[in-house]
Amino acid sequence: MAIVKTIEIIASSEKGWEDATKSGIKQASKTVKNIKSAWVSDQKVMVKDGEVSEYRVNLKVSFEIK
Repeated sequence: MAIVKTIEIIASSEKGWEDATKSGIKQASKTVKNIKSAWVSDQKVMVKDGEVSEYRVNLKVSFEIK
């Protein structure tokens, strides 16, 4: 039997949502071990001078507790 915990993180990127997701997981994995999955629960953009300046994702990250 496995016990799984879920945390929520916010990650951002100037390149796009996929890059924001990847960098969020990479950063979280530095302190959270046994990450099994992540769900993008929300996507947002920041706008500056009429242009998209930043992509943001809210991630629900699940990891197994051993």
